[in-house]
Amino acid sequence: MNCRFCNTPLSQVFLDLGTAPPSNSFLKPNDLNAPETYYPLKLFVCPDCFLVQVDEVKRSAEIFSSEYVYFSSFSSTWLAHAKAYVEATLPRLGLGPGSLVIEIASNDGYLLQYVRQAGVPALGVEPTASTAKAAREKGVETLEEFFGVALAERLAAEGRQADLIIGNNVLAHVPDINDFVGGLRTALKPGGLVNMEFPHLYRLVESVQFDTVYHEHFSYLSLSTVRRIFSAQGLRVFDVEELPTHGGSLRIHARRQDDPKAQDTERLNAVLHMEQAAGMLGPGYYLGFQERVERIKAELLGFLAEQTLARKKVAAYGAAAKGNTLLNFCGVKAGQVALVCDASPHKQGLFLPGSRIPVLHPDAIATERPDFVLILPWNIKDEIMAQLSFIRQWGGRFVTPIPSPEIH
Repeated sequence: MNCRFCNTPLSQVFLDLGTAPPSNSFLKPNDLNAPETYYPLKLFVCPDCFLVQVDEVKRSAEIFSSEYVYFSSFSSTWLAHAKAYVEATLPRLGLGPGSLVIEIASNDGYLLQYVRQAGVPALGVEPTASTAKAAREKGVETLEEFFGVALAERLAAEGRQADLIIGNNVLAHVPDINDFVGGLRTALKPGGLVNMEFPHLYRLVESVQFDTVYHEHFSYLSLSTVRRIFSAQGLRVFDVEELPTHGGSLRIHARRQDDPKAQDTERLNAVLHMEQAAGMLGPGYYLGFQERVERIKAELLGFLAEQTLARKKVAAYGAAAKGNTLLNFCGVKAGQVALVCDASPHKQGLFLPGSRIPVLHPDAIATERPDFVLILPWNIKDEIMAQLSFIRQWGGRFVTPIPSPEIH
């Protein structure tokens, strides 16, 4: 296997989670008597550019199928994040009716709906049929395609280059990162801005966020590596914001390299210095992560075994992809976690891949009265704990698994 950015041969394993089914390949009741397909889930680190990456063992077209079940609009925290970004960014850039905003991986129109409400033309690019349909129902024009140079050239030929290109949690999802970033430059109008958000590899390592590893995430990104990837395609990352989303993310600001506005900021240099000081530009930083992950597995299984022996009921909340990585790596089954609740009707009535735990409506928490609720999307734990605070009435408690199992 060679690095998907610089083509350097890879040999250093960063993390090996064994094998697992794709995290968003939920099962229907009729699927329970059929086998599931498991794929290796192993990360390597490039010794040259330090891109952490998974081998592409499942094609992206199979992952983002018509039955894809992740809809962004079912998290109030994420909607608020998107709305705040739009309300701050459009006026700052002076965008109006004559501008164009393109969002790549626009999902169900969770963000572009606010762009349209502001009177700014918006175009979504979303390869998944189910979420693209939901976006169109919100009035968001959506191209049901994968983004890359070919699509960007077509848009440019149509006179549809963007003043602002947005990509939230998509940069890690693309198998050909060079083609994707090259497409960004082509689709960007001269003088335009690119904003990309992605989980910061530094936070993943420091907080042992191994459950954010799954087959949809081909790359795990530092600012240093992203800046190098963008530079190779004629874009300059000149600014960055550190965000609390997804356990710690970065929002980069990039322009064409010849744009005079692309001047490095102090906060960009601060994050680059932080990564260098931490050792992220050397192979030693990526050693020993496996052992820290194995400890969390042992602690979580110990907690679940203790509750089984005490005849306590454990439920989970949030049928998130990260939760499926956690449960499958730890080997948790329905006997240890009785059920998982999720607000998305697209997941209710299905079963988690691998663990085969049933996904129910959130009302089941009040009906089943579990002793513990394991919060799988720990990155929005405050939102979930507020929604389910009523479990305290019968002595119920919350559990978060990352960075180590903790009872609240």
